[in-house]
Amino acid sequence: MNLTPKQTVAYLDEYIIGQFNAKKSIAIALRNRYRRLKLEGEMAEEVMPKNILMIGSTGVGKTEIARRMAKMLSLPFVKVEASKYTEVGFVGRDVESMVRDLMMASINLVKAEHKEKNQDDIALHVEKAIIEKLLPPLPKGVSEEKKADYEKSYEKMRQRLRDGELDDLKIEVEISQNSNDLGDSSLPPEMIKVQESFIKILGAGQGNIKKEMKVKDAKEALRIEASEKLLDMEAVKSEARERAQNGGIIFIDEIDKIAVSSSQSHRSDPSKEGVQRDLLPIVEGSDVNTKYGSIKTDHILFISAGAFHLSKPSDLIPELQGRFPLRVELSSLTEEVLYQILTQPKNSLLRQYQALLKTEGVELVFDDDAIASIAKIAQITNEKTEDIGARRLHTIIEKVLEDISYTADEHFGEILHVTKELVHAKLDAIVESEDSSRYIL
Repeated sequence: MNLTPKQTVAYLDEYIIGQFNAKKSIAIALRNRYRRLKLEGEMAEEVMPKNILMIGSTGVGKTEIARRMAKMLSLPFVKVEASKYTEVGFVGRDVESMVRDLMMASINLVKAEHKEKNQDDIALHVEKAIIEKLLPPLPKGVSEEKKADYEKSYEKMRQRLRDGELDDLKIEVEISQNSNDLGDSSLPPEMIKVQESFIKILGAGQGNIKKEMKVKDAKEALRIEASEKLLDMEAVKSEARERAQNGGIIFIDEIDKIAVSSSQSHRSDPSKEGVQRDLLPIVEGSDVNTKYGSIKTDHILFISAGAFHLSKPSDLIPELQGRFPLRVELSSLTEEVLYQILTQPKNSLLRQYQALLKTEGVELVFDDDAIASIAKIAQITNEKTEDIGARRLHTIIEKVLEDISYTADEHFGEILHVTKELVHAKLDAIVESEDSSRYIL
């Protein structure tokens, strides 16, 4: 999807309120990826991605921006948490596994696109396999008259199959036990080879098996089978590697968790700096071996994010700081922004609850002053206790609606109003007590 920066920001605006500077920086970075692909030769190699560091409290939209980007892009994208990685030599995930995760995401993306292109061929393959079970092919040497009759019967059977008339018939189909994708792709290639050797020794995924199943289930089983058979995996791997190298995006969340705060350095985990040093060559540009071949990380875009409550961006090692030249600070959420978060996004929390209760035949209506009260209480609670941003709204709305949700089945066909009075009746006592606010909201 080759969106202009303005189009990218407009798309993100539909789901995320405010934080214009963060959206703008990301939109420009994404557009520069597209611009670079139009360059040739040495200039294309010289244009390096401008990695981004997003700084802001929890719940202000850092992860949501990443999540929406993943849905928006037809580029390989992975979100990882820096705190999950360990230094080389320690038990745990090594930082190179994020590149292997990206390659796997790229493989899945390209496979899905190729399968989509082959939909017509796959459908014909499945139809042919099922019809031949119900209407065995004619032997060789039959008369032209019998061939014509067979073709008529075949077309009638095809139409009945497409209309779903044969769905409950049982047939025996032969499907392969495919073990190509077994195992953890994030493991180092050497470990994957050992894993695959064990699979071969144990005989997993060898040969075909016959199963009796209904036609409607056979359609799906054979569709999956045909999808894999019609795929040119070498072409998929080559395209996926190219996309991962030149268009891949890795979002590293909680990068502040591996920063070593100068004020607490005597108590910090020494392996944190080790993780940063292991991360450095990947962000700078290096070759990483994956199950599907070697990947160059020079042109992968890295976007990192952290709250930096107990540390500062300057607590990261200088070399790593230099590899994230674009810094974006996300602002804390005001009462007005919290109100907009409840009312403006396409799939806002309020619309989600309305949709959930509609399944019980209940129409839920939020009065405007009730929404304003929820936003105000969320902002007050964030100030009095830990500031967890928009995530506070989830807890508050659950508390307000708990009785309505509990008895929803008794109100089928009714319209229930969430009023300002209901909000205050549910929450005032809790908000007034700091201890209650801390543990309940």
